Amino acid sequence: MSTIKKLKALIPNTLRDQLRVYAYRAEKTARRTRFSTIKPPAKGWPILLGISFPKSGTHLLNQILLGFSEFAPFSHHIPLFFASYDGDTGEKRSVQDALNYLDALRPLDVSAAHLLAWSEVVERVCSPDFVPFFIYRDPRDVVVSHVFYIAEMLPDHHHHRYYAEELHSFDERLMVSILGLPDADVEFPNIAERFELYTGWLDRPEVLNLHFEDFIHNRRKALGDVFDHVAKRIPNLPIEREKAIDLLEESINPENSPTFRSGKTGEWKKYFNDEHKRVFKEIAGDLLIKLGYEKDLNW
Repeated sequence: MSTIKKLKALIPNTLRDQLRVYAYRAEKTARRTRFSTIKPPAKGWPILLGISFPKSGTHLLNQILLGFSEFAPFSHHIPLFFASYDGDTGEKRSVQDALNYLDALRPLDVSAAHLLAWSEVVERVCSPDFVPFFIYRDPRDVVVSHVFYIAEMLPDHHHHRYYAEELHSFDERLMVSILGLPDADVEFPNIAERFELYTGWLDRPEVLNLHFEDFIHNRRKALGDVFDHVAKRIPNLPIEREKAIDLLEESINPENSPTFRSGKTGEWKKYFNDEHKRVFKEIAGDLLIKLGYEKDLNW
């Protein structure tokens, strides 16, 4: 271990986080001189907030939103990330934890969150202080990605030992990711119940809903929707729409995502057997129809 890494290891995590935020704020203030000629919008500069259902393109959306820093005074780093469930312990954070996170953000921040749609949180996010986005993907691909993520990519996750040692095949792990662990000591509901905690974001006009798949198959249209959503709040962005889309597209770099695995869609077809399909239809078939991924249960 290098000397610098050793010194960093001696700094408590809370102090390290504070120092990182202080450095981030100083850097952001310095960067604003680059865009000093841009007049602030009528309601002031907002926060760009990317909300994601886990394993649905979090890092992809982060990169796109950070791309706005190329032509507007938004941050080109994410100062804070919030997850409603702690990855190490699995414990569910509180509404007040989420509100504290939102209150810690400042105008021109770009932030990311696995943020449950608690009513108080939804109302806060749907205020003029934020330009919010919600990205999700086919829940069948989500559960497949979840297996790879827990079993192979994140050894510190609270479910890693169970997935890696107690379950002995991919099929078993996939079934658990569909069904959840109702008897576990920490909350881990089935895939439909997990998504239900986010559905409050779907019907709010202030929130732009995004399908992960659109960024794979119809990227420029999806990026145009992202730009237009920001431009509604900030109509005086000093850039032509097509040039902005070019810059947002250039900001996408899968190699800089620590959890990006394949970037493909419909991968579930390789891994679902007949029993997985039966159970998924029983638990979350209606969810697929609601989200527009299927028209009926005949898949």
